[in-house]
Amino acid sequence: MNKAKRITLADDDSGILDAVSMMLEMEGYQVNATLNGNTIFTLENDLPDIYVLDIWMSGSDGRELCKRLKSEELTKDIPVILISASNDLKRSAEFAGADDFLAKPFEIDILLSKIEKALHN
Repeated sequence: MNKAKRITLADDDSGILDAVSMMLEMEGYQVNATLNGNTIFTLENDLPDIYVLDIWMSGSDGRELCKRLKSEELTKDIPVILISASNDLKRSAEFAGADDFLAKPFEIDILLSKIEKALHN
């Protein structure tokens, strides 16, 4: 059996964090969820297979986190999906170097398909 793929999920909305974490776990993923995006850099011993980051978080900005992940040797090849309710999401995500993006509110099936696609590229 394949080892479960690990997802690091960061969103400062605990309702979204809980709901999305639960759905991803039901799909067989190991989820490391955090309300504070900056904590993703303290997890370097256990790097995920993919990051799903909200753009607008208190204390951190998903775009800045994405740029930092993409600039560091250890994490530059790990896919990043940015999520946001922003109207300018596509441009923001591309500018940050994200692999994909998803506007809120979103269907969990769409997020799952984007995660699958990013993991198999």
